[in-house]
Amino acid sequence: MYDLAVIGAGPYGLSIASHAAAAGLRTRVLGRPMASWRDHMPRGMFLKSEPWSSNLSDPSGSHTLDAYCAARELRPSHGKPLAISTFTEYGMWFAERAAPPVEERTVTRVSPGRSGFRVETAEGERFSARTVALAVGVMPFLNIPEQLKGLPADRYSHSSSHRDLSRFSGKEVTVVGAGQAALETAALLAEHGARPRLVARAGQLNWNTPPQPLRRGLLRSLREPHSGLGTGWTSWVWSEIPAFVRHLPGDARAHIAATALGPAGAWWLRDRFEQQVPVELGQELLGATEAGDRIRLTLMAPGRAGIRTVETDHVIAATGFTPDLGRLELLDDRLRRSLGTVGRSRSPELNAGFESSYPGLFFAGLLAAPSFGPSMRFVYGATFTAGRLVRGVQRRLTSSRPLRWSRRSCGQGRN
Repeated sequence: MYDLAVIGAGPYGLSIASHAAAAGLRTRVLGRPMASWRDHMPRGMFLKSEPWSSNLSDPSGSHTLDAYCAARELRPSHGKPLAISTFTEYGMWFAERAAPPVEERTVTRVSPGRSGFRVETAEGERFSARTVALAVGVMPFLNIPEQLKGLPADRYSHSSSHRDLSRFSGKEVTVVGAGQAALETAALLAEHGARPRLVARAGQLNWNTPPQPLRRGLLRSLREPHSGLGTGWTSWVWSEIPAFVRHLPGDARAHIAATALGPAGAWWLRDRFEQQVPVELGQELLGATEAGDRIRLTLMAPGRAGIRTVETDHVIAATGFTPDLGRLELLDDRLRRSLGTVGRSRSPELNAGFESSYPGLFFAGLLAAPSFGPSMRFVYGATFTAGRLVRGVQRRLTSSRPLRWSRRSCGQGRN
């Protein structure tokens, strides 16, 4: 019987595992290390966040991105974008040095057990754990517009589906979306010899401004403080005091998680994008059909007369990720349905230690955003999460309340 099973080995899972090991918990970590970053980010992409706000978390605070780079004579600096490949290599380095060994196994089921949980893997193993932390990243929560789902599977994709965009060289590709993923994907497509077009419902594209210097006068620092999610007091609240968000009404939290820090492109991408990518803004995607060997998209500008069509070879939906417990297929159905949720969202209600309404079941990352705010959508949130979640696990392990399944505790759902 293990004290804790950590499901997922991205920045959140690795950080939680590091703190759990330091706390002396008997821990297993299952998943592919840095899988989203290794397998689902096109080559040539850069981090949007600043290097100093992109650390994984270990209790000593010594396994930082700076420490990794210094040993390799790399010099990440404020205001200079860092290649995602470098960040991915840093995550692998962290996994080897600051966390328990990661077992590259696919968890297929987490269900209630006699004194905690039963975990099953695709490789045929079953084991028990008194507590479970689900840090599954974003890939289970891909958001694909319904209008595209009637197309053959090879004619559309999500922006996270491509490691190498050179396969689209010479092709006309329509990218749907207005955030960083859409803008950078379109720019990379052009740089790989494709003919991209960006279509967005938004009436304008938003671009972040270059970051202010880290060292500034006192008045300017007070007026626009730096934070892990950007400059300004609003960003500071979301990034530095996520615990505050948890005390807001549920529907307010769900709204903040879905809308705060909305779609915007990095300042360093703007020239690359605007020089190469035609843009069609204010366009609602009404439908998509096959047209011979092409795809015909039906678009409408809201408030304007007329509907028009455009043809393309492929559609990439850069439409983000939607946290939804219903998509977490590895979680036992009855257990999943029993969980309390945040307002009218499909995300679990979590206490201060990231524990759900089912004792011993913890969540981290995207699914925690409606409880703790938008920082949970970024690597920066791993530092806030890891220590608190592990302390929550320790409290649960020493609690007098039994970790035991019953039909009453796992039979009535709210989501």
